Amino acid sequence: MTEGSRHILVRDLIVPCEIGVFPDEHGKKQRVRINLTLDIAEGGQAIEDRLAATVSYGDIIDGIRRLIERGRINLVETLAEGVAALCLADRRVRSVRARVEKLDIYPDGTIVGVEIERFNHHG
Repeated sequence: MTEGSRHILVRDLIVPCEIGVFPDEHGKKQRVRINLTLDIAEGGQAIEDRLAATVSYGDIIDGIRRLIERGRINLVETLAEGVAALCLADRRVRSVRARVEKLDIYPDGTIVGVEIERFNHHG
């Protein structure tokens, strides 16, 4: 059997989030953009045509929204770590690359953020 991987992508998910350490960021939401690449372990065989046979990007997106709805977050790094942990909770996910960007912090259009890569050490 040939080993392989499948990549699940979430691109340009833009969600309002109360995020930031500075006083002028408190009490208001700003847009963050989230991009994910999940490396999914597979045995090199064709996937069954059922949602349960793969990692659902819909579940990942819903989980991200629930994470953000919990309340204010200080750092984009904290949000990225939370998103990565959410993805890695599924043992089929070997790794995740998560990028979180704040879109509205600078008036000249500069985008700031962080990108992390985390690995699943289950089993």
